[in-house]
Amino acid sequence: MVATRTSSPAGSACVLAVDAGTSSVRALAVDEQATVVDIARRELTQHFPRPGWVEHDPAEIWALVVETLAEVADRQHRAGRSVAAVGVTNQRETVVAWDRRTGQPLHRAIVWQDRRTASRCDALAERGALDLVRHQSGLVLDPYFSATKMGWLLAEGMVPVTGDLVLATVDAWVVWNLTGGAGRSPTSAAGTGQGTLATDVTNASRTSLYDIRRQQWSAELADLFDVPLGALPEVHPSCGRLGRCHGPVVAASAALRGVPVSGVAGDQQAALFGQACFDPGQAKVTYGTGSFVLANAGKVCPPPADGLLTTVAWDLGEHAAPGTPPGVTYALEGAVLAAGAAVQWLRDGLGLIDAAGEIEALARSVADSGGAAIVPAFAGLGSPWWDPYARGTVVGITRGTTRAHLARAVVEAMAMQVRDVADAVTSALGHRLLCLRADGGAAVMRLLLQCQADQLQIPVSRSSCTETTALGAAMLAGLAEGVWGSLDALAQHWSADAEHCPQVPADDADAAHRRWLLAVDRARGWAAPG
Repeated sequence: MVATRTSSPAGSACVLAVDAGTSSVRALAVDEQATVVDIARRELTQHFPRPGWVEHDPAEIWALVVETLAEVADRQHRAGRSVAAVGVTNQRETVVAWDRRTGQPLHRAIVWQDRRTASRCDALAERGALDLVRHQSGLVLDPYFSATKMGWLLAEGMVPVTGDLVLATVDAWVVWNLTGGAGRSPTSAAGTGQGTLATDVTNASRTSLYDIRRQQWSAELADLFDVPLGALPEVHPSCGRLGRCHGPVVAASAALRGVPVSGVAGDQQAALFGQACFDPGQAKVTYGTGSFVLANAGKVCPPPADGLLTTVAWDLGEHAAPGTPPGVTYALEGAVLAAGAAVQWLRDGLGLIDAAGEIEALARSVADSGGAAIVPAFAGLGSPWWDPYARGTVVGITRGTTRAHLARAVVEAMAMQVRDVADAVTSALGHRLLCLRADGGAAVMRLLLQCQADQLQIPVSRSSCTETTALGAAMLAGLAEGVWGSLDALAQHWSADAEHCPQVPADDADAAHRRWLLAVDRARGWAAPG
């Protein structure tokens, strides 16, 4: 898929962003008005070697980065626009193991959705490790996060521990290759004869190995998860130059020669930044394969909150606004593991729709779900439950239940799961969210946004930009290279194309939510051992 716009004048600058996501790899061009003007996209192959296992091919990820980035860079060059910087965003928690000497992956990447280490997490919890993990990393013991995946690669995946081993998230794999990989000349900024081996604070904070208060890798956590500290990349701010494009990507497009790689953030933090949620209490939801709610929690790391993750939102490094306290901005996060995945299940698993875009019209054809509720816990439940043994459940059906009622139940489930997270955030912050800004593929559904506004009893705005994840990465890179001068300048470019206000009384919304929680109770613990 390619989308172009030609209103940016020739001779102006643009910023490119790589979005190495779960289902696809994309490259985007963003002009000086923070508008996406060009996109190239490629599907990413999904591998399912066993039930509950999900893997990607790191070599394919890199090949698609080169293809898409070169395609967009060449088009911008032909349009007379120079490339000022490249930003990178990525599926978080997914782990890549490679040899920094040869540049070869040592195993398929283990994807964030993968549940193979659930028993390892249980064992660590039984040893009393949860408090240490919660206090230092802000996370919980769940196979969602990177550390147990790394441990599995070493213990069961036959990945050898050598001085050249790298264990990292996808951003580091992309940045290392963008800046030259194993073939980088000895003039590298890192001085190693290789590409820049770096991750940023947002991705590091998703591994369960990073102390988010001290802002460094934790030797205690590395020992707990049996991960060698020497295999981890150096942690950098989200905004700042990491190196310059070099090697295969330049061979694919000369327009990228010497372009600085200057911004990195995990996809959900990048979306929070792209939604201009720069003030504490502002929040965003991304409706993708899963749904992710992040709320800006300010400069002080909040204490652990039941059902939520404490994570790093970003670190602007030397590019923070004058008068702003240095260091990271924190966020509270809730991760819903299945949102758009439930729509795909209706299409591919049940055959109730032929295309995902049909769900809204079908769901709107009935006034409600007719009492049916669907809990899409296909791979367990994320926030605020964190139950890897929950399984998908359909309850409340009668002889009169139709496919339209099931479609409506799926839409309502997406909104209810986000409310579960928002309620936990409200409890942790001590006040309601100031606003919720929505993006992601399912945000096109006005019915979903209205259900969300009704459940939260606050306005829900949909960004006029549908690519806020890549936009956030571009904004971080452009801020580092002076394309934009401040957060205030970036905030002025944000706009909404739809706003939904509550239309049902709070009591009615609460009653519907209580029925939803009964369905969640039926789903929890379904696949627990024994």
